[in-house]
Amino acid sequence: MPAQWTGKLIGEIHNAGFTIKEVAWRANLHDKYVSQVLNADREAPSAEAKLRKALDELIIERGEVDE
Repeated sequence: MPAQWTGKLIGEIHNAGFTIKEVAWRANLHDKYVSQVLNADREAPSAEAKLRKALDELIIERGEVDE
């Protein structure tokens, strides 16, 4: 069963208008690896922080942060 954070993160990525591949690329992770992590086929304790940071950076780059 996937960790609870994975579903929340997938929703945040979708709502921000990005793809898993874009976030994976930004985090310097292979998209297939990220897919395995998000589907609970692989454990990666540091993945959540890396993926959240990558998503935050993408959102900032696009200029969608409330000031």
